[in-house]
Amino acid sequence: MSNPLRIVSIFGTRPEAVKMAPVIKALEHHPAIESKVIVTGQHREMLDQVLDLFAIKPDLDLNLMRPNQDLADLTAGILTTLDPVLKEMQPDWILVQGDTTTVMAASLLGYYNRIRVGHVEAGLRSGDRWQPFPEEINRRVASVVADLHLAPTEHSRQNLLREGVADWRIKVTGNTVIDALKEISARPAPIEITELLSEKGVGEGGRRLILVTAHRRENFGQPIEDICAALRTLAETYADSVQLIYPVHLNPNIQEPVYRLLDKVENITLLPPLGYMQLVHLERNAYLVLTDSGGIQEEATGLGIPTLVMRGATERPEGVEARVLKLVGTDRNTIVREAARLLEDDKAYQAMAQAANPFGDGHAAERIVQAVLDFHEL
Repeated sequence: MSNPLRIVSIFGTRPEAVKMAPVIKALEHHPAIESKVIVTGQHREMLDQVLDLFAIKPDLDLNLMRPNQDLADLTAGILTTLDPVLKEMQPDWILVQGDTTTVMAASLLGYYNRIRVGHVEAGLRSGDRWQPFPEEINRRVASVVADLHLAPTEHSRQNLLREGVADWRIKVTGNTVIDALKEISARPAPIEITELLSEKGVGEGGRRLILVTAHRRENFGQPIEDICAALRTLAETYADSVQLIYPVHLNPNIQEPVYRLLDKVENITLLPPLGYMQLVHLERNAYLVLTDSGGIQEEATGLGIPTLVMRGATERPEGVEARVLKLVGTDRNTIVREAARLLEDDKAYQAMAQAANPFGDGHAAERIVQAVLDFHEL
């Protein structure tokens, strides 16, 4: 009997954990694979929530998160801390997901140590190296060194082919976020979410819920101030018919302006970051989503919830093509105008409210595991 294939999954943030959880579960259940999990702890509290939710126990936690840590310090910490671990473990494969600093650094270490790298959610591109920052460059670096590109959609595959990646190195799998979304949305809604919605009068015949998430680095400073101004205008204009709920990221560059500008607005509820299950069930009850998040663009598309993307560019054009997403940037007037159109024009709303899902069928993790097992150099 041959030795099992040794695969190490490496991630550090909540979005990575959500999207890697189905893959890790599939790896654990395959008899030909020895699966290990390393977390960098790039996000601490939010990462731990997902690990608990999916019952994932890391084999090693590097715990690298520090207050106000800049990108150079984080990158250096991952490189110097993870390198000796990989030298000792000598896995056959490293699996990374997406476009975080953890992904970029772990991919480089795989290359340095001659370990094969599988890149989950490969091929996403916005076409603008500054949006999102630093994710657009992180994922391009991972693409340069990856051995196997696990692309979520045909659009992502085409991006990779244009960049010169050999077709035999690419496997279109669907996006694992749909695997995770299907599992979690099928569970009963947490009691704290049903109570919150009831308390705020959200539901049939009551107020319509606008779910807000905004935290990206490129929106620090004036953009988040403009977003807050737009949210305040919407709350005041539709005071009797709309409830905004905004789970606020822990980064002080987001916390300070959001609480300063929105904390006293009557029909805006600011919350600490929510667990993934709580967030999914809020999404399911939302009338409209305003976000700069990547994963929520995919989830909202999967759920058929009209979503205004508060960014200048998106690497998920499939959602725009499916007409569930619309790019609005961070201009206050544009956000207010586009949200008001969906709140007031039912025909415009229904044109976006559809469950056409280009991101997958819930079986991406199985395809990813099989692609790794089937891979061989030509």
